[in-house]
Amino acid sequence: MPEFIGEAKMELEGNSRGRVNSMPNQSAPTMNKLCRQVSIESPGPLVKDCVFSFDVPVPDVPANGARIRVGCAGACYSSKRANSQSSMTSMSSQGSLSGDVSTMCGSGSVGSICQNPSYYGVRDAALFPGYEVAGIVEALGVEVGSEPSVKIGDKVVVYPYEGVPHGYAEYMTVPELKYLVKVPDNMPLSVAAMLPTGALWAMNTIQVAREHILKILQEQGNSERVKVLLVGTGGLALWALRLAKYYLNDVQDQLLLVVASLRDEGILLAKEAANVSVVQWNEDCYERVLIERTKDSCEGEVNIVIDFGTTSRSLHRSLQCLSKGGIVLISSEVSDRLLPKFSRRAEELQQTIKPVDLGSLEQLRELVDLVSSGKLEPPPHTVFPADQAKEVIRKLCNSEIQGRAILRFHSID
Repeated sequence: MPEFIGEAKMELEGNSRGRVNSMPNQSAPTMNKLCRQVSIESPGPLVKDCVFSFDVPVPDVPANGARIRVGCAGACYSSKRANSQSSMTSMSSQGSLSGDVSTMCGSGSVGSICQNPSYYGVRDAALFPGYEVAGIVEALGVEVGSEPSVKIGDKVVVYPYEGVPHGYAEYMTVPELKYLVKVPDNMPLSVAAMLPTGALWAMNTIQVAREHILKILQEQGNSERVKVLLVGTGGLALWALRLAKYYLNDVQDQLLLVVASLRDEGILLAKEAANVSVVQWNEDCYERVLIERTKDSCEGEVNIVIDFGTTSRSLHRSLQCLSKGGIVLISSEVSDRLLPKFSRRAEELQQTIKPVDLGSLEQLRELVDLVSSGKLEPPPHTVFPADQAKEVIRKLCNSEIQGRAILRFHSID
């Protein structure tokens, strides 16, 4: 793969958009008009090369927005191959998680065992891989006011707004400054890059779960513990455990929290909290065995399932472990595909499948504050140069990286 990290610069003189506010104390430099971009597609049995690098134009600065020099971005990939190079984008690192198992394996059977390495491999996911972007403000638009919320040179993280360009390029833009959350100097950009999607979704999901936990405790008069099953592994599960410890601290004595580990990170998950049980969902076992094993660990059926591994197979299994009147929380990103398949069955069992959105801009600001203040410790992560993206994806598919993998585009910290 060609050398990715470079001093990609832009020719400001004669720019069709007119004046651009550039880096302070610097004259407008003569820059190249191209920068490097990486596209990461979903690996699979028939796909040998899933990482592509090519030149793209450095984006012009929106009049009311900013251009960001990308420092770090979460390493994930698209769940489906694009129809053309022009439409190559990093859609969902839940490709191994949120992708329908029957679609990925070419089988309509819920119990079929998928042979796609991405299904067995990458379990660590963000909703919008490539959208987990942290960097510095490189330029401001010509119509930005004299007292902007962020300034040139500020470290920022990008909120994944509707239509956000993916972050697998050396530069990206935002149309409005409100989508940028300033990052404190004490927070590494590699940590900040984990927050906008995976951590933010985990945060919103735990907060939604808290509402249901409090409701259940009120209804049953605190006489029994609320049983919560967390399905997932890797970064999402690790974030969720940390967030649960923070947001559910006042009711932890009334909770039974069990993690269904989709891979071999059960030991790592068990170390996260002494009062958390881990049950291994080994895909080589029969469904009946896995369901019985899970119920034993949960001391019976559970009240709430947080399913971060939402495939048809995992959701089917989760519903089998859920009590009458229970609720399963899944990503809104997969709800349109899965709800038609399972809503009738859930209604028959008086169960609820509730989609949970990514999380708000205000929640992202809160998340940045929690991490920067030390109230919330980020999970383990490993930083790789962006030109090693192909090797990173290989390692992710073989579960050789614990926690998150972060690609570094520019050394800014």
